[in-house]
Amino acid sequence: MTSEMKRYFFVFLGFAVLLLFYFMPPLNPAVDPMGKTFELSQAGKAGLGLFLLAGIWWVFEVIPIGVTSIAIGILQPVFGIRPAKDAFRDFMDPTVMFILGSLLVGVAFTQCGITKRIAYKMLVIVGEDTRKILLGVFVLTALLTHVMAHTAVAGTMFPILMSILALYGGDVEKPSKFGKALFIGMAFAAGAGSICTLMGGARNPAAVGFFKEFTGQDVSFLEFSAALAPFGWATVFLIFFLMITIFKPEKLKVPGLRQRAQNELEKLGPITKQEIFVLTVVTIALCTLIFQKFIPALKGMDRSVPLLAAGLIFFITKVLTVKDLEKSIPWNIVLLFSGAMSIGFALWQTGAAEWMAVSWLSLIKDAPWLVFLLGISFLVLILTNFIMNVAAISICLPVALVIAKYLGVNPEIVLYSSVAMAGMPFLLLIGAAPNAIAYESKQFSTGEFFVTGIPASLAILAMVAIFSLTFWPMIGIPAVLH
Repeated sequence: MTSEMKRYFFVFLGFAVLLLFYFMPPLNPAVDPMGKTFELSQAGKAGLGLFLLAGIWWVFEVIPIGVTSIAIGILQPVFGIRPAKDAFRDFMDPTVMFILGSLLVGVAFTQCGITKRIAYKMLVIVGEDTRKILLGVFVLTALLTHVMAHTAVAGTMFPILMSILALYGGDVEKPSKFGKALFIGMAFAAGAGSICTLMGGARNPAAVGFFKEFTGQDVSFLEFSAALAPFGWATVFLIFFLMITIFKPEKLKVPGLRQRAQNELEKLGPITKQEIFVLTVVTIALCTLIFQKFIPALKGMDRSVPLLAAGLIFFITKVLTVKDLEKSIPWNIVLLFSGAMSIGFALWQTGAAEWMAVSWLSLIKDAPWLVFLLGISFLVLILTNFIMNVAAISICLPVALVIAKYLGVNPEIVLYSSVAMAGMPFLLLIGAAPNAIAYESKQFSTGEFFVTGIPASLAILAMVAIFSLTFWPMIGIPAVLH
């Protein structure tokens, strides 16, 4: 079968799955442990079909990933899932604007030369061993996500990694094993680092909020980090070993790399006024995001505003130009996330996502505690690859906490395992912005990302079991309440 025939096969497979769900008889309602029933409407049934069509097209790249998103917008009104006005409104959701703002910051860093300065300085420190370079990148990425949204971190790291890749092999357009490890690993490390503190992502405080609502217990900043920072950092090092095993770099060392980096750093000379200006503007934007939780006047402001304001300032001061907007912004990635938001909201608003969660969790409501915990973790892991991680948490966690009470499972264990899974969507590009930003490097295909994500996802599921049996009980969080 030729590549073109394969492409058409998956195009028609996606449509066949959508039509199958659209025309199939009504499915049985889901029933939660409290006896509440959740009907799956015709719109919800069609939404599940569209959800699977998008997954097939995204994984096998039958058309550009951004164009698949346009198809998501078109097919919702055609199949009666949601009106066009609702389907396309989500394309300009504030989350999409946050991603655009992060990309603008990354372009500004590149234009003024900051990214090269950081890349060269890092290479001077870590040296010529490619494994140390990868580890240094992953550690730096994870550290930054402790205080910054992982989307902003990925947008900042991307041009730095492109500079490192150029020094490694010269031709950044040609995929290499080192390039695959560098960018896939960066995306994974951004997710792992983001679960370590409450500031790592919106899903973290959202999960703690649900936990307090259902149990009456609060979780402090330090308690959250004590439970999940070791999990996150264990995952960072696991990712490192996975990357150097699956994508063993072509060169173990790049002779002369440290000296070349030092020479390039010296060529840049002292830091320029423009670099200082860009750093100052971005620092103010990031500080606004970091302290938003603590300053009442800033709490109501959407997190996209500071980064978009920074981008606006860069255009006003001519740090960025219309040419940068047209050529340097990966609109394919922006569209990808627009479509991801649209299908996520469609599943949520039609009740399809809730129906899936309740159906799955009802199957394991009488299982042993570890099977139950891994079942919840698996569900969150799958959902968070398709819909917003905040939505995955809000769908799964309330139902899981209710069932946990009946089984005598510690709700804290349920909280921490769910947050860990929601922070690490390692299978699909739409699961998290860092995944999509890394894809823009053109070092790997969506299929390669998916295949690499399978062992990574299985590994973090295994870590949930290990931490539940060992580390969490050691720090006073037993798995079962007596």
